[in-house]
Amino acid sequence: MSALDASFPSDPALEPLLAELAATAARRDAEGGTAKHERDLIRASGLLGLAIPRALGGAGADWIEIAQAVRRMAAVDSALAHLFAFHHLMVVTPQIFGAPTQARTLMEKTLRERCFWGNAVNPKDPRLRLSRDGAILRLDGVKTFCSGASDSDMLIVSALDEQDRLKIAAIPTKRAGVRIHDDWDNMGQRQTDSGAVSFERVEVREDELLVSPGPMGSPFAALRPCLVQLLLSAIFAGLARGALDEAKAYVRGLPSEGAGRIGADPFILHTTGELWTQAAAAEALLDRAARAFQNGWETGDAITPQQRGAIAIEIATAKTVSVRAALDTGSRIFEIMGARATHARLRLDRFWRNARTHALHDPIDHKLKEIGDFVLNDAYPTPSFYS
Repeated sequence: MSALDASFPSDPALEPLLAELAATAARRDAEGGTAKHERDLIRASGLLGLAIPRALGGAGADWIEIAQAVRRMAAVDSALAHLFAFHHLMVVTPQIFGAPTQARTLMEKTLRERCFWGNAVNPKDPRLRLSRDGAILRLDGVKTFCSGASDSDMLIVSALDEQDRLKIAAIPTKRAGVRIHDDWDNMGQRQTDSGAVSFERVEVREDELLVSPGPMGSPFAALRPCLVQLLLSAIFAGLARGALDEAKAYVRGLPSEGAGRIGADPFILHTTGELWTQAAAAEALLDRAARAFQNGWETGDAITPQQRGAIAIEIATAKTVSVRAALDTGSRIFEIMGARATHARLRLDRFWRNARTHALHDPIDHKLKEIGDFVLNDAYPTPSFYS
C-alpha cells in the first residue's frame, strides 16, 4: 500500500474485488480473451455507479477518488482497470457532449440495468460513417481499438457524417447490425478486448446523438480528453506500484537465506529505492492532476480556455512521469528478484508488457512537446481527442 492509499476512502466493495482480481491476474493474462466472470464481479460490486451523482442514485464520487480506484485496480490488473476507467469515461460522455436530459436518462439506465459501457470512438480511424436514409440515421463501417466493447451493454461511438463532421452517439451494444470481433490477441493488456467492431446499417436515433454542445463544442466539453489522459495516467501509476509490490512479495516469499541476501545487497537496495521513488512521484503527480481536473469539472460551463489549458498541462506532466515509471519498473523489477523470477508460470513480465502496449496508444513524445511549448512559449495544448 502506498502513502496515497491512506487518503483514499475505503470502499467495502473495492477491497474484495481487488483481492479476487489479484488472485487470478497471472492466469488470465496467459488466457487473454474476455474476462466475463470478472466483469460480472465489477457489475455486482456497484462500482459502475461511482461517477453518477447521488441525486440519481449513484455514488457521487469525485474524480480524485475515481482516479485512485483505477490506480489501485491497475496495480493488480491493468486490463480490467482499463475497462473500469473507460466505463466511467463513457458514462459521463453524454454529460459532457450531450444535453442534461440525455445524461440523466442514460445514467439512470446504467444504475437500473448495471450497464457496463464500452468504447468505439478511436477518432484516428475514419472508416465508420453516419449517413441519413430518409428519416433514419445509419452507421456503416468499422472501428478498431474498441476497448471494452465485448460484453458491454452500451457503446459510445464516433463516426463521420456525410459532410465529414465528427459525430458522437450513445447506442446499445446489442443493436441489430453491431458485430464485435474477437480479434485482440496482443502481448499486453490482453483482456481489454481492444479489437474491432463493425457496423452494418445500424440505426441511430436522433436523441442518441450527442450534439449539445457536441465534441469539443465548449471549453467544458474540451475537458473530456483531459479526463481520458487522467485515467490513463492512473493506469500507468498503478502498473508501476503493482510491479514493485509483486517484487517485494516475491523477495519476502523466498527462503530466509535468499531474502536476507537480497535485502543486504546494496545494489539491489539502490534499485529498489530508485523504483519506489519513481512510483511515489507518479502517484503524487496523479493526485495533483486529479485535483486540478476536479476543480475544472466543478467549474462547469464557466471554465475558461486558459483554465482548461492549465489542467491539460498538469495531466500531461503526470502522464509522462507515470508512463516512464511503469515502463522502467516493469522491466527492472527482475534486477531485484533475480533470474528465477523470469519463469513463464509467474508471468511477472506482464507489468512491462501491459505498460509497453498501452503506452504506444498515445506516445508521451507528444505530451513532452506540449509541455515544452508551454514552458518556453506560454502556449497551452490545442484541444483534441488526445490533449
